[in-house]
Amino acid sequence: MARAASEIVVEAPLQQVYNQWTQFEEFPQFMSNVEHVKQLDDRRLHWKAKIGGQEVEWDAEIAEQVPDDKIVWKSVGGAMNYGLVRFDPVGANQTQVHVELSYEPEGVLQKAGDALGMVDRNVEEDLKNFKQFIEERGAATGGWRGEIENPKAPGGHTDGQGSMDVKDV
Repeated sequence: MARAASEIVVEAPLQQVYNQWTQFEEFPQFMSNVEHVKQLDDRRLHWKAKIGGQEVEWDAEIAEQVPDDKIVWKSVGGAMNYGLVRFDPVGANQTQVHVELSYEPEGVLQKAGDALGMVDRNVEEDLKNFKQFIEERGAATGGWRGEIENPKAPGGHTDGQGSMDVKDV
């Protein structure tokens, strides 16, 4: 299992940044490898991306979502991956966005790209694009404020520190 992580400070209030991140169907506008995201319901998404020159599709399930705090997901079919995005206020109008992603590279090109650190660079670049997207807009395109609890974690939540492991999702 390979892993990538990155974080960035966005010049926008916490609620605005979080609200924009919940607009999953907008991801292709700032995520370079994502071609399409369809939100099937509050918890399930269908993804289509081009990774290492290969088209891949998968379904993902949101395992935990706490407004203005974090979103934890896992794939439930197709390309295997899971991750966490965490939102922390830095100031009145600044928000730190932290992304952790674990995935299983498939095929020679994806494995080679992983060995060269391509996914780390893609996550970093996608966060820069997200920052530019939200800062230039000055407002979120929408937002979903619902909460999804993780039934596997004590009290329905992860450890509160933002770290995650496959057993958490």
